[in-house]
Amino acid sequence: MPQRPITTVPALVEAGLADPARTEALDAVAAEFRIRISPAMREAMRTPGDGIAAQFVPDARELQIRAEELADPIGDEAHSPTPGLTHRYPDRVILHVTKTCEVYCRFCFRREVVGEDGTLPEPALAAALDYIARSPAIHEVILTGGDPMVLSARRIAALMARLEAIPHVDIVRFHTRVPVVAPGRIDAAMLAALRPGRLAVWVVVHTNHPQELTAEALAALARLADAGLPLLSQTVLLKGVNADAAVLADLFRTLIRNRVKPYYLHHCDLARGTGHFRISIAEGQAIIAGLRGRLSGTCLPTYVLDLPGGHGKVPLGPGYVEEAGPGRYLIRDWRGQRHEYRDPDG
Repeated sequence: MPQRPITTVPALVEAGLADPARTEALDAVAAEFRIRISPAMREAMRTPGDGIAAQFVPDARELQIRAEELADPIGDEAHSPTPGLTHRYPDRVILHVTKTCEVYCRFCFRREVVGEDGTLPEPALAAALDYIARSPAIHEVILTGGDPMVLSARRIAALMARLEAIPHVDIVRFHTRVPVVAPGRIDAAMLAALRPGRLAVWVVVHTNHPQELTAEALAALARLADAGLPLLSQTVLLKGVNADAAVLADLFRTLIRNRVKPYYLHHCDLARGTGHFRISIAEGQAIIAGLRGRLSGTCLPTYVLDLPGGHGKVPLGPGYVEEAGPGRYLIRDWRGQRHEYRDPDG
């Protein structure tokens, strides 16, 4: 396995992932949006443009900025009471502990800021924790970034101790790609850091294609599950990667078989330069409809859209219920057939 991440256009060319004749265009992309491909993901690529390469290798189409695309497509800044913190829902906050990742995804909704400043500075972290401590309605802290698991086990353990000291915080959730893209980081020290005393700790793994789930990644997921950490997954619906019911079925079955519950399937956000990844909501709904019946409920995530402006997530699942009159409904089953249902008068 290659030992160093790929972070430059010359390194892409040397690895056979970019055409030398296209370096000028790719340099322009790299000047706007950072490049980083972990050794594990480079090793997992099988052919140029496959389901992994499409996620991480820069593309000149990223310079095509559409009118509807936004630098902050989900409104992190609109709901930021203090640097590094997003408070969108009453009972939970997002704490951006770092802007660094092990890989930089070409569709990332935070692609404008990832890689900029590294770890959240101590004064900003202290202010964020003080805000949480002064807000008793907050029960859950979601650690993201960047990727919180790029931090050392020592830093994570110290942060967990500070969160545990806030009496009304009950749950800490890690949103991470590390178990898949840098599985070696899930070692004994990391597992110990993730298991503090009274807090319920959940790990949400971001993965988009079954090819990412290498033997090493599955072993890392097993280490987390064996340590008693409940695992969820989130996936982004991406043209050229996984916008296909068969690919998603393979991914979700593999996850559930490895004790990871598929949680969210995200409609691709309106991040700048990501138009070539997006499909329509109608196409996404058709894919989800095609998975119902093919997969058990445990395998199916919720298809959601993060509304621009910071207004939160909204389920996009296809409609199955049509009102046909007072107390009468037409209900569509997983085969697409409609059935009349009479709702008993309560």
